[in-house]
Amino acid sequence: MEAARTAGWLVVAAAATVSGMAQAQGSVTLYGVVDAGFQYVSRTANAQGQNAGRTFAMTDGGAGPSVFGLRGAEDLGGGLKAIFGLESGISLANGGFNNSNGNFFGRQAWVGLTGPFGSVKAGEQFSPFFLTLFDSDPRGFSSFGSGIVPYGDNVFLTGAVNARAVSYSSPKIAGFEGSVLFAPGGVAGDFQAGRQWGASLKYDNGTVMVNAAVYDGNPDGQPTPVPTGVAFWGRTLGFAYRFQSLTVKASFVNYKVAGAFNSNVYGGGVDYTGFAQFDLNGGVWYTSDRNDTSNHSLMGAAGVNYLLSKRTTLYGQFAVVNNHGAMNTGFSVSMPQILTGVSGTTFGANLGIRHVF
Repeated sequence: MEAARTAGWLVVAAAATVSGMAQAQGSVTLYGVVDAGFQYVSRTANAQGQNAGRTFAMTDGGAGPSVFGLRGAEDLGGGLKAIFGLESGISLANGGFNNSNGNFFGRQAWVGLTGPFGSVKAGEQFSPFFLTLFDSDPRGFSSFGSGIVPYGDNVFLTGAVNARAVSYSSPKIAGFEGSVLFAPGGVAGDFQAGRQWGASLKYDNGTVMVNAAVYDGNPDGQPTPVPTGVAFWGRTLGFAYRFQSLTVKASFVNYKVAGAFNSNVYGGGVDYTGFAQFDLNGGVWYTSDRNDTSNHSLMGAAGVNYLLSKRTTLYGQFAVVNNHGAMNTGFSVSMPQILTGVSGTTFGANLGIRHVF
């Protein structure tokens, strides 16, 4: 399933080094992440949704996508700056594209302005809805066993990467900030085809965070190699509480997909960073189809990250999924065989290494 190539869409650590030319200009940053590992799942789904047996394979992006990108800024004076961003997904398995919507810079390709008023961007970019979901996820949208899995399972790429979009993000005022995005879409004879819009609002005082977002997307109108025009209405409400080294998060998401599930997803979990070189995290996600509550699933996942350095991490993850009725929640967006699952209980695990540059 091409939807597996969504693979984490947002999990890009911003730590970066600057190339020699970038250092001289002081305005361009080259950054990236490389991630690979091995993954085991006790049962996988075939084309008919039936159990095809266990799988063990190398996985590209076991914890998050492998990417590289460029970000730049030019000071225009008076607090105003011109900014741009270009980002591509890559596959460590074969050196080709992955997690990149089938295009060279299929993750991000935008230009804009930023200043005291906030930021305006034009081009391909993540939606406020998707960024809000990332903010509420206790496992940082890990490609394996996190809130990104029901996202990809329900709505493909829609709402993650938005082509031909314009967005505005406000400055932070008294802990509040907001964003809006509009992508007009349109094809010959149908100006509404592929139209997408989203909005978000967040309050964060450093200890308590509350966020909310909505998204609406029409079908068609997005002629990219990987379609991003699944029609759906989305809404979410999230919460986080930080106490020293412990962060607790919870969220509610609704994916109302035209002609398919109307899924409510309830998620929550913790992240603990109190050990010198370890990060421990875990979460649970319960999905229920509002059209038929006999369709439901429960996914639980836990992970441990061992920091070899500030840039290099070894990780291990374990997850269990139980599906009932027609629900087919899987494990990971990094492998097409396990984005969707089969009825009953399935477990899986992965081990890998991740480097940020």
